[in-house]
Amino acid sequence: MSDINLTRAAWLKSSYSQQGGNCVEVAPGYSGVIPVRDSKDPSGPALVFPAEAWRSFVSAVRAAEFGAV
Repeated sequence: MSDINLTRAAWLKSSYSQQGGNCVEVAPGYSGVIPVRDSKDPSGPALVFPAEAWRSFVSAVRAAEFGAV
């Protein structure tokens, strides 16, 4: 995968997030990938997942496939 420039990324977090800052943020709008970062460390590294893998993960979370953590 080639390098992705995230300097102008528009980061979003879930509307379910509280103001405590313990969240992940995603940056939609990149072709075929979803960048994800830790909201507590916005200048830190981002993980970049294939879009289909991210959609599968989100679907599994919504379906409670991971159980209570």
